[in-house]
Amino acid sequence: MPPERFAANVPRLYAVRLLFWMHFFGAVLVPFYQDWGGLSLAAVFALNGWFFLCNFLFEVPTGTVADFLGRRRSLALGSAVGVGAALLYVSTRSFPVFMLAEALFAVAYTLHSGADEALAWDSLKAAGRLDGAKAVIARMEAFKLLGIVVATLSGAYIADRFGLPAVMYAYAIPAALAFCVSLTLVEAPTGADRPHPDARAYLALLREGGRYLRDHAVVRLLAVEAALTNAFAWGLIWTFQPLLLRAGVELRHLGYVHAAACLGQIAFLTAAPRLEGFLGSKRRLLSGATVLSGAAFVALSLAADWRLVAPLVVLAFAFSLPRVALFAAHINAHLPSDKRATVLSFASMLRTLAIAVVNPLLGLVAQWSLGGVMALIGLLLWASAALSRVEESHLDARG
Repeated sequence: MPPERFAANVPRLYAVRLLFWMHFFGAVLVPFYQDWGGLSLAAVFALNGWFFLCNFLFEVPTGTVADFLGRRRSLALGSAVGVGAALLYVSTRSFPVFMLAEALFAVAYTLHSGADEALAWDSLKAAGRLDGAKAVIARMEAFKLLGIVVATLSGAYIADRFGLPAVMYAYAIPAALAFCVSLTLVEAPTGADRPHPDARAYLALLREGGRYLRDHAVVRLLAVEAALTNAFAWGLIWTFQPLLLRAGVELRHLGYVHAAACLGQIAFLTAAPRLEGFLGSKRRLLSGATVLSGAAFVALSLAADWRLVAPLVVLAFAFSLPRVALFAAHINAHLPSDKRATVLSFASMLRTLAIAVVNPLLGLVAQWSLGGVMALIGLLLWASAALSRVEESHLDARG
């Protein structure tokens, strides 16, 4: 097959990321649950905990499906399941139905997790363009964030104009389009013949993917550091809105700050290759982003005026959460193609588990003091940068 056929996957994968992550419901998620769904805030948090548990349980099996049946099929199936989850959500107001919908969303997300990055990497390798793999994976994350920005800015309008359930109906449209685009992808060679589908081959591939992450010291180091620092920074997801409200930002303006935070992450990912060249080191970029995000968290613990809090929130988002995409690119360099999606799913599972463990602890501190939890996160990020064992030689993206 001509190399150009594989290279054509890249813009299509950008489109899949953009469409799949157009979460219109994110702009009004709590009102959707409380005002339309009739849930208490405690039930909302319980539902979110159930979603993370489902992500943890489904991450590796769905990653193995991607390696076993193909990344193209995994992306198409995940998009189709996303359509079903959104429509199920608005079928009836029932907590058990919401739990089932969240489980389906977790299946959809985990079918996408790792599969699109693995297909991008192998497509570029087949096209002889592997030197640009890190930039492509960073752009994929940027397109994901762009989809979130578009949905954040428009979701509140959709809910106000057509009612809260409309945001779920609206999401079904881009998810269906992501399904259609996924079907146009070309499966790239993985360097190994795919076995005939049977239970023994499935379980063997599952074991091999886990064993690779366990036994490969560099992959394990990168995956663990990415998981821990991301879990620390993830506390901002649940605290930035209370911080803004406390500082005097009106509820209807929270979406603008959220959108600006997503744009800040896009800007960082877009500039990452140039920043890396300017600094002359991949490790300096990762360490510098960790230190700067830690500084933004510490500053948030002291800031009170919204004119200072809002830009600090944007900076904290920009320098902390996008680092996962950079780590993913470096992890890819150490993975064999036939296990790539499975090992990436194991790494994603570690991040999910770290969030599930760290977030409740941060929540206890946040209940005592919002400023205290911001300072704690900042100090933890600084400590992780100081104690990091990642070396420059671990970050070679050529594979």
